[in-house]
Amino acid sequence: MDQRTMMSLGMLVVMVGLMYLLLIRPQKKKEKEIANMRAGIEAGDSVITIGGILGKVVKVRDDSFILAIGPEKTKVEVKKWAVSQIEKKKNEAKKLAKPKTLKKTDDDIVEAELEPIASVDETTTEE
Repeated sequence: MDQRTMMSLGMLVVMVGLMYLLLIRPQKKKEKEIANMRAGIEAGDSVITIGGILGKVVKVRDDSFILAIGPEKTKVEVKKWAVSQIEKKKNEAKKLAKPKTLKKTDDDIVEAELEPIASVDETTTEE
């Protein structure tokens, strides 16, 4: 083989390698993340479909789920591939609804003096 042919073949291999690293690999990674998200849908999750419909998952089946929509809780069957994103997971919603309470002991209580809050008139600068 000629040296020019080897150089051309080498450049072609480098270009294919760059295309794989910059285009194909990230796309496959993103598709895998989306597939895992859709497979992890559970009853109680709030989801947004690709059509922009917001609802709460009531029941999950093999390749679809029942979605409750609106204040009347209208139930619609939706395919899992139609989910755009999960807005709130069931477990996250519980964490937000019930904040942790701190247990205080007598040793933890510290007395502090409170300063009176200045009214709006007192906060203006004097000239």
